Amino acid sequence: MVKSLYDLNKTAAAGVDGMTWQDYEKLLNGRVHELHRQIHTGAYRAHASRRAYIHKADGKLRPLGIAAVEDKIVQQAVVKVLNAIYEADFRCAGCTSVAGAYMRRSDLGFSYGFRPERGQHDALDAVWMGISTRPMGWILDADISAYFDSLDHDGLLKFLRHRIADQRLLRLVKKWLKAGIIEAGKRIEAERGAPQGAVISPLLANIYL
Repeated sequence: MVKSLYDLNKTAAAGVDGMTWQDYEKLLNGRVHELHRQIHTGAYRAHASRRAYIHKADGKLRPLGIAAVEDKIVQQAVVKVLNAIYEADFRCAGCTSVAGAYMRRSDLGFSYGFRPERGQHDALDAVWMGISTRPMGWILDADISAYFDSLDHDGLLKFLRHRIADQRLLRLVKKWLKAGIIEAGKRIEAERGAPQGAVISPLLANIYL
C-alpha cells in the first residue's frame, strides 16, 4: 500500500473527502495497517467519485470521476496484480478462442491504449511504419462512443471471474463499479460504466474490450 501511494500522481485533484495526496501521506503510517485489515476482512468501503468535467477538442465536456485518495491507493495495488495476469493474456501467442484472436494480434504489436510502457505515440509510430513499408489501400479510424460510460458491470465481472479466483479482489472491483458519483451534492448510483479518471478504469476497459 505504501508503494501504491507513491506511484500516484501527487498533484491530482481531491475526491469527495477533500483529501489531497499530501494530506494522506501525513496519515499513512497510522492508517496503512488498518486499511490492510479492512481489505482482507471485507470491511473496506469504496467512496463515491466526485464528478468533474473537462473540455474536449470538439467543444463537448468529458465527465470525469475523481476518486478519494484511499480508493486510488487500493486501486493502484489491484492494478499491479491484474496487470501481472492480463498482460500475459494481452500478449498471448497461442490462444484459440474468439478473444484469443484479438490477443494474438496484440502479440504482434497491436493494442496500445493504457498498457504498461505503451502509449499513443508508440501507436502512431507503428502506423507510420506500417504505411511507409507496405502498400495500403485504406485506413480505418473509429471511436467507440462513451465507451467507459457503457461498460456492463455484470459482463465485466463475468470476464474477470474467468481469470480471477480471489473473491476479495472481485468484491473490491464490484465496490468501485457500484460506488456511484457525487454531483451537485447528490449521489448518483452507477448502473453501468467505470468512472473516467479512476486508477483502475483503463485496465477494466481493456479487459472488457
